[in-house]
Amino acid sequence: MSHPSDTPRALRDRARKPSADELANIPWLAVLDEPDRAMAISSMAIATAEVGDLICRIGRPATFWFGVVDGLLKMSNDQSQGPAITFTGVPPGAWFGEGTLLKREPYRYNIEALRRSEVAGLPVDTFHDLLGRSIAFNRFVLNQLNERLGQFIAARETDRLGDPDTRVARNLAALFHPVLYPGVGQMLRITQQELAYLVGLSRQRVNEALKVLQARDLIRIEYGGLRVLDLQGLRGFSAV
Repeated sequence: MSHPSDTPRALRDRARKPSADELANIPWLAVLDEPDRAMAISSMAIATAEVGDLICRIGRPATFWFGVVDGLLKMSNDQSQGPAITFTGVPPGAWFGEGTLLKREPYRYNIEALRRSEVAGLPVDTFHDLLGRSIAFNRFVLNQLNERLGQFIAARETDRLGDPDTRVARNLAALFHPVLYPGVGQMLRITQQELAYLVGLSRQRVNEALKVLQARDLIRIEYGGLRVLDLQGLRGFSAV
């Protein structure tokens, strides 16, 4: 895997306008009235992030609200300050960083592309304009924050688990969150190496865990990814 590169400006240089198909897959656009939707679309841009590109970097000001149109990102800490910790994966359909934008503070985490990804950005000023004008947008953002709080509480609990099979199961369940990641559905395009980066285990140990979960009829390993057969079973999985 390549080393993370500091590329916010490079991403802006690659920016283009979103296509109609890409806009149709952005969930919060549907809750806006026509004037607000038009304003959001006119200011939105999409760029291609290559493997290792940093979309957000610790200490940098938040200038966009970002969403994953296609690909896979990860949220992590600054490795120079201690051991590497991955907080969560960010799959298609996810929009993230609203808490940082609300407080207008610098990022406290890195967001890195694990594979070639299409990333959408809404400027921070447009984000705040929508908050000031649209009750529906406020409800969407509030729901995002509530679901994300629950996700991070669950992630904290998962970090304390010593069993690798359970860690893989709980981390997989988090990537299939229907509210935060509506673009995933039941099939997630992810390699075992990418999942290993997110979980913090070796690819070989992740492979063993996936076989256990498949034997329990919780997932099915398919070409190019994983299909969830029992999301509630994944969330409640325990090898003990």
